[in-house]
Amino acid sequence: MMQDIFGQDTSLTEQSALRDWNSVQMGVLAHAAATPTHLMALLSAEPGFALGQACKGMFYLLLGRSELISIAQEALTAAKAGYDSALPRERLYIEALEIWLSGRPSGAIAKMEHVLRNHPEDALAMKLSHSIRFILGDAAGMRRSIERVMPSYAPEHPGRGYLLGCHAFALEETGSYEKAGIAGRQALWMAPDDAWGLHAVAHVHDMTGNASAGLEWLQGREAAWAHCNNFRYHVWWHKALMHLDLGQFDHVFDLYDHEVRKDKTDDYRDISNATSLLMRLQLDGINVGNRWEELSELSANRTEDGCLIFADLHYLLALVGHDQQSATNRLVKRIHADAQNRPDDMGQRMADPGCAMASGLEAFGDGDYNGAFNHLSGAHGSLQLAGGSHAQRDVFERITIDAGLRAGRLDAVETLLDDRRAKRGGAEDNYALARRNLITAGRGTDSAHSMPAE
Repeated sequence: MMQDIFGQDTSLTEQSALRDWNSVQMGVLAHAAATPTHLMALLSAEPGFALGQACKGMFYLLLGRSELISIAQEALTAAKAGYDSALPRERLYIEALEIWLSGRPSGAIAKMEHVLRNHPEDALAMKLSHSIRFILGDAAGMRRSIERVMPSYAPEHPGRGYLLGCHAFALEETGSYEKAGIAGRQALWMAPDDAWGLHAVAHVHDMTGNASAGLEWLQGREAAWAHCNNFRYHVWWHKALMHLDLGQFDHVFDLYDHEVRKDKTDDYRDISNATSLLMRLQLDGINVGNRWEELSELSANRTEDGCLIFADLHYLLALVGHDQQSATNRLVKRIHADAQNRPDDMGQRMADPGCAMASGLEAFGDGDYNGAFNHLSGAHGSLQLAGGSHAQRDVFERITIDAGLRAGRLDAVETLLDDRRAKRGGAEDNYALARRNLITAGRGTDSAHSMPAE
């Protein structure tokens, strides 16, 4: 019986295939751009390796694109053909893919947790559970999952550093900022290419309103994300956010043009980086030139996708940003239809927070700020279910706050700012401070208008 790099028995028979399988697993942990090459070599050498086929299917589903579902289905067919010869642990991966394809990624998580109960040191199952929970907005579940298996990871375990990186991110997303910073730094010390752990520390600086320290953290550590797939654009996005908070707009545009949007893909993660950055700039009154155009054209082609509400809302940002009313209306209607017609996990998220968010963004684009605020603030409590991170969802909080300011809803906006500050451990960034100044100025104006004439 051949064992993989984490000490797990596998049904592989070729030594070269095992090397590629180990590279696939380590590549997934490191977000390495070379991972698909190793996966292709593995499945060419041993196409009957059911675990590899199941993982291929799940990797494609994580990309959140409707046209890739058929490839995941083909992978499931290949995996099920090898089900009888697969080991019990490997069969759980096949079952996870099948239940995910039925519309229940939450069921795939349960299968990964089943793996981890018996094989807690299976770092690939750990990372897949973490990743699926991320797209479902389950931060508390991410943290519980990591902390359950952590005692099984000795310092010499090849996945130990990456486990700490996942723990750092889960700690940050659940508000334990000091612990997250420590865990992320330790992760990078143990695994110098752990871009996820490095970016978890960047999140800590974002949430605690310390952009200068965040830039210092990223400076000189570019090697930790240079090897990455498109995740490297996301780390550059974090750096751009820090410059934005400091009002260094030239740096923001330089990073946008040469790193964040270096490749004009329509991958939803790349679109989300770009649209959320442009919208933040626009809310601050900065002219972004013609940068919305290519994003809106790509997003107009994705209005019927419906894989992830997180993706849909960012496509919507692009359409609203470039005033594409027809495509905006088409996407909003489709989200509402999915909310009515889909009983699966994502259909539930299309219903809440999706419908209110979509209608609110459309109203914001139309200049109906009171209507926008009503819709957007109504989804505030469930926004986490859209998936992604606090930092990524913050663009929607900013739009909600700015809609309220423009509608003159100062007390309600102040409540949202107070809530935002509480989530950040009492810290406030320059965005929030500027909005508090606007509230003060607005109230001063109201008071002045209400004073009797002399």
